[in-house]
Amino acid sequence: MSLKESLDILKENGYKMTKRREEILHFFQKEDKYKTAKDLYEYMESIYEGISYDTVYRNLHLYHKLGILESTELNSEKHFRLSCSEHHHHHFICKDCGTTREINVCPMNDVGNMLHNYQIDGHKFEIYGLCPACQ
Repeated sequence: MSLKESLDILKENGYKMTKRREEILHFFQKEDKYKTAKDLYEYMESIYEGISYDTVYRNLHLYHKLGILESTELNSEKHFRLSCSEHHHHHFICKDCGTTREINVCPMNDVGNMLHNYQIDGHKFEIYGLCPACQ
């Protein structure tokens, strides 16, 4: 998701764009991988001395609720990254560094056939392991 798309979503939902909120978006845009609330807090603390962990966490969850960020659970901790908005795909996620790689195959093509009497509202498919750099 681009910075402009993220800003548009915030505005459409009645949220102000502050320097801190914009900096959070820059952080995820620059990192382009899954990061923890702690990672973001440490980054924001280096720029905005005295920023509270609660402020960082509230904004993470706001962005997640609005679909700006997507999340996953790695090593019993929630990790976030900018949502992908190009096309339908899934991810391989490195359990060590959070790097992702697109997977352009969807298992729902087969699963949907098996659940033909069910209403499916959404799905998420992720593969976890170690990227070549972390092996």
